[in-house]
Amino acid sequence: MKKLLNTIIVLLFIFTSCIVLAQPPDPDSDPNSSGGNPLGGSAHIGGGIIILLTLGAAYGGRKIYILSKKDVRV
Repeated sequence: MKKLLNTIIVLLFIFTSCIVLAQPPDPDSDPNSSGGNPLGGSAHIGGGIIILLTLGAAYGGRKIYILSKKDVRV
């Protein structure tokens, strides 16, 4: 019974997330025009990707450093 209840709750969250995240169309856009804006707007993502990659490399390096300092016996 508990497994069925958990399954129902998970499915409920999955199906309601589609409805909750749906956004209405942009009020300034004309549905009859082809539009000139690129998908996603004109946001620049280059700097953010570099920051995320740098932080990920630093985090991975720290984890490797900590694991190398531990006394690992096989």
